Amino acid sequence: MLDPAYSTANRFVDSDHPAVLSYAREHGVGATARERVVALYYAVRDGFRYNPWNVTFEPEHFSASHLLLRDRSLGGHCVDKATLLAACARAIGVPSRLHFANVRNHIGTARLEAHLGTDLLVYHGYTELWLGERWVAATPAFNRELCERLAVAPLEFDGVEDSVFQAYDRGGGQFMEYVTDHGVHAEIPVDAMVAAWRLHYPAIMATGAWPRPTSQSADR
Repeated sequence: MLDPAYSTANRFVDSDHPAVLSYAREHGVGATARERVVALYYAVRDGFRYNPWNVTFEPEHFSASHLLLRDRSLGGHCVDKATLLAACARAIGVPSRLHFANVRNHIGTARLEAHLGTDLLVYHGYTELWLGERWVAATPAFNRELCERLAVAPLEFDGVEDSVFQAYDRGGGQFMEYVTDHGVHAEIPVDAMVAAWRLHYPAIMATGAWPRPTSQSADR
């Protein structure tokens, strides 16, 4: 039996928020639940550019509705986009949950790695959706434009097979690997996530502000 928490709204996966309901109705088109979820995946993946610089430490900023209501040009990071997809799925009646892991980014930009002090992305988030009586993973973080710039194939999703991460770029070089699994959650485990950030990014957390780029495109 599925945990009812995977079908109900909470403070982060706020699937009952008017902005989320409207977005889910607009983009979740299709004859079946699977088709509607797949349509939502692509809407979230490419409708919000991946921006690893746009991270705040305010819990109220982690909700799905916040991503929809703020300036869309800011884009969103992986947790933002995974949470929005999870909320939209629940809004159309598809159970969802969030999965978190630490991943090593082998082609991360030098500027971002210098600010983080590591190539480890801590509490990378993706979505799991209950389709066909089983959980199917979907990662809407990296928009098509960014993937093309990084010479890696964008992650496709058909609602049947897991779509978790690009292990290699188009040239066969290693792109990303999962190194620590933080499990599945009905909502964002914000206390554990921020504690992990404090452990791995002490210099950033001491300032109380995520680094922001001073020039060029924010996702480069």
